[in-house]
Amino acid sequence: MAEPRWLDDRQSRAWLGYRRMRLLLDAQISRDLHRDSGLSDADYDVLSALTARQDRRWRLQELADRMLWSKSRLSRHISRMEERGLVSREECATDGRGAVIVLSEGGWRAIQEAAPPHVESVRRYLIDLLTDEQLDALGDISDIVLSNLASDDA
Repeated sequence: MAEPRWLDDRQSRAWLGYRRMRLLLDAQISRDLHRDSGLSDADYDVLSALTARQDRRWRLQELADRMLWSKSRLSRHISRMEERGLVSREECATDGRGAVIVLSEGGWRAIQEAAPPHVESVRRYLIDLLTDEQLDALGDISDIVLSNLASDDA
């Protein structure tokens, strides 16, 4: 077995800083989102995905794939969102076993009200702290890591 390639001080600082930043940043933005709108991160992800589509609908399986969730986990979450009037579920015309998730008027209002303070929270805790060069670097880093992860999935 090959000897582990341990992280040096510089690499360790970057890795541990990223992990701590991600945990604290996600927690703060999630708290703000819930405080300002009553929505969870998952609620917001579902609603924003639905608003990204012109017809405001997604096949359940496609939405689960996008969110990196199992179909059953998303289905349970969608049921809770249905109870709150944020979405509805329709049968899929092309697949009797499939379902289509549709943004309701209540969901549309919820995402419209949640988005401005959510974006402000993202700005306050990340975007506005960085220079243009740092934002470009963060975007480049994200692209590289995501591309590598996507190629590993293939």
